[in-house]
Amino acid sequence: MSASDLITTDPEILGGVPVFKGTRVPVKTLFEYLENGYSLDEFLECFPSVTRDLAGEVLECSEQALLSPAAS
Repeated sequence: MSASDLITTDPEILGGVPVFKGTRVPVKTLFEYLENGYSLDEFLECFPSVTRDLAGEVLECSEQALLSPAAS
């Protein structure tokens, strides 16, 4: 799955901040929760419009983007 399948930006939604597709929840919020020691379950409890599958796919896509060798 690509990032565009998971995340959307729209100037009409939070001024174009990247959000989980189909929600108004900024993707950055997930990373802030995790950085501050909260679990994925705690994030999902606070943002029920984000599914576990969607959050997991975003994390996996982010991991792949960060850890994959750069294309030459």
